Amino acid sequence: MPDTTVALATCAELPEGDEDADALAAALARLGIEAVHAVWDDASVDWSAFELVVVRSTWDYAERRDDFLAWARALPRVLNACPVLEWSTDKRRYLTDLERAGVSVVPTSFVAPGEPLTLPGRAFVVKPSVSAGGRSSARFDAGDGRAAELVATIHGEGRTAMVQPDLGDVEETALVYLDGAHSHALRRRVPLPALATETLYLEETLSAAEATAAERELADAALAAAPGGLLYARVDVAGGMVIELELAEPSLYLSFGEGAADRFAAAISARTTPRPPSSSTA
Repeated sequence: MPDTTVALATCAELPEGDEDADALAAALARLGIEAVHAVWDDASVDWSAFELVVVRSTWDYAERRDDFLAWARALPRVLNACPVLEWSTDKRRYLTDLERAGVSVVPTSFVAPGEPLTLPGRAFVVKPSVSAGGRSSARFDAGDGRAAELVATIHGEGRTAMVQPDLGDVEETALVYLDGAHSHALRRRVPLPALATETLYLEETLSAAEATAAERELADAALAAAPGGLLYARVDVAGGMVIELELAEPSLYLSFGEGAADRFAAAISARTTPRPPSSSTA
């Protein structure tokens, strides 16, 4: 019987986790750790039964961020930790902090509920500042008044909208970090639709890659501004700018890094305390 049991938190639409789930569970099993996929908002789950909860594919949190953070705060042990989850699930907060720290980020303006939208003079994208999977996000041509409808929808949900330049058919570099160290990288394309979608996540195109020294330096600077230690992280960069800093529930694309699943499992193992051996009496 495994000495330790950890929960890999996911969402109801992915009850068995994301594409990394099986590889991570197998790597944990090799270390004597049982991994249980558990839906974060399932009231029947006894979270106290786990030595550690690792937030993985909780991709439906954005529309209920307050509930998600309340769930995380109530857990005995969760990673990434609650201050990291709170900071990194609000793009307005972390992009502003990164910019203040001198980290190059994609130019972004924020439109809070009650504030008017000024249409940019070039192609642009609109998304909520609390978002996941590309939901409620869309691309618009310069001066397209339909963007105001999306902003109004976002405001109607009590969320702040954000406006960024459309970078075109850009290929981002996703840099994955495990236990604070760079693990691997890949290239990804995630085209935004012309109309906002409510699917769990947008389709993406992935390819193997090595991060450049400049990309590594940029990602390292972004992570240095994050609160606290990190079990895992993903930094998406393009054009010398941070596009997104993913510290809550990112895909980590473990298959793109040789040994990545084992490294991730080892980092989790180092943060768990095995149960003491059970004793029996005759």
